[in-house]
Amino acid sequence: KTKPPILIDRYHFKADREGYLGGLREHLWVFDLETRKGEAITSGLYNERSPVWSPDGKRIAFVSNRAPDPDRSGDTNIYVVEARAGAEVLPVTTFAGPDEGRPAWSPDGQWIAYLQGDEPRLHAYNLNKLAVSPAAGGPARVLTPSLDRAVENPLWSADGRSLFFIVEDDRASYVGRVPASGGNVDKLTGGRRVVSSLSLGSDGKAVLLQSTAVEIPEVHALENGEFRRLSRQNEAWLSEVELASTEDFTSKSKDGTVVNSLVVKPAGFKPGQKYPLLLIIHGGPNGQDEHSFSFDQQLFAAQGYVVLAVNYRGSSGRGSAYQKAIYADWCNKEVVDLVGAVDEAIRIGVADPERLGLGGWSYGGILTDATIAVDPRFKAGVSGAGASLQLTMYGTDQYILQYEQELGVPWKGLEPWIRVSSAFLHADRIKTPTLFMCGEKDFNVPIAGSEQMYQALRSRGIDTQLVVYPGQYHGIMMPSYVRDRLERRLAWYGKYLMPGGQPAQ
Repeated sequence: KTKPPILIDRYHFKADREGYLGGLREHLWVFDLETRKGEAITSGLYNERSPVWSPDGKRIAFVSNRAPDPDRSGDTNIYVVEARAGAEVLPVTTFAGPDEGRPAWSPDGQWIAYLQGDEPRLHAYNLNKLAVSPAAGGPARVLTPSLDRAVENPLWSADGRSLFFIVEDDRASYVGRVPASGGNVDKLTGGRRVVSSLSLGSDGKAVLLQSTAVEIPEVHALENGEFRRLSRQNEAWLSEVELASTEDFTSKSKDGTVVNSLVVKPAGFKPGQKYPLLLIIHGGPNGQDEHSFSFDQQLFAAQGYVVLAVNYRGSSGRGSAYQKAIYADWCNKEVVDLVGAVDEAIRIGVADPERLGLGGWSYGGILTDATIAVDPRFKAGVSGAGASLQLTMYGTDQYILQYEQELGVPWKGLEPWIRVSSAFLHADRIKTPTLFMCGEKDFNVPIAGSEQMYQALRSRGIDTQLVVYPGQYHGIMMPSYVRDRLERRLAWYGKYLMPGGQPAQ
């Protein structure tokens, strides 16, 4: 049967996986277990998400953007509604920016904890703070105003006197606690590890996932600041493999910026020996490389590479100013930081300057393109789901609100768009053989971004390939394609960086 035409009349009209956005919205429903019937309790041109029942089971707190045109606004807020059809939706927060996260009710149902972001124009670089507000609405109180680190996963203590949460902090994370009335933040865990999925029982006992660079996330109990392991899902496999070591790594960029990263060294690493280096660039950019288990990093190190994972400016974990430093200036300071980290790896004798490779996915792919356009030293590159001619992304990807808030519309000012399209416009400088990869149906960073860079290098006679994964979106999910992507990356790097194009093991 022939599908009907798609009518589009929205400002934000497409999203990865969802496709073209029509008039459908996500609303809250309540399902009665006895009658086996459901009824909608919200309606309108809004989406509702992250619903949480109140302690007495009568109300639901949720997150929604209820601006006159939600497509043109990043102003989400917390709302409460009684769990019945026709009930009035009551606003809890009024901050002119994102109030989000999974709302957390206090045990007595009088307060709601949530995450407060930054002003709307900076929504792509949010550093979330912990805040509480009366459940009936009223002045909000930010509990981590001076922390300068992003928080997540807020939970109330059983007595309602304090809140627990996770803090993202310079390549690691920890569990924090603060009085509900405000005060100093207590750091309850430490070490070079990552914690997530914190949960508290009614008896106050805490469990969470804990991971290190050599430990896949497992469930642990948290007892007086110590971890007690409860699950051993991956223990058998880990006992059969020899893993690479991961260390903190610091460099200074040419403009004096201190940049913190990770260096992953192969098992049996020999000091004084120079190794082929892979600069693997994380996406986001609002994210960080951290001391948690990375299969990709371990796989590359197992082939004999030293892996460098750089938290360039724009990354999280280093405070608000650091992650907002690239606002409206993409692919500039980030590249300076990436190149500076590689220079440091060469200087200390870890990296062989004649065997440098790089790669990344999403914003990591974008930065791969930008880096090879200014630094010809890299002998092999793999750019996944990237783009370089950003002007052509206007109206073709899902970031229209960020583009117009950050760069402005191109017909009123072309210069910012030309500046962030520099990699493509200087493709004549690229010497690095590069493999481009993308999902066929990617609406996050559409395939055109990879196609354009592939075409530019092919036109110039630079060794290049383009791999398209049929039916895949921004994240490659089909198991056979996941394996294929790993194998192709290993083969491409091996061809240019290993003696005789040594095949991957």
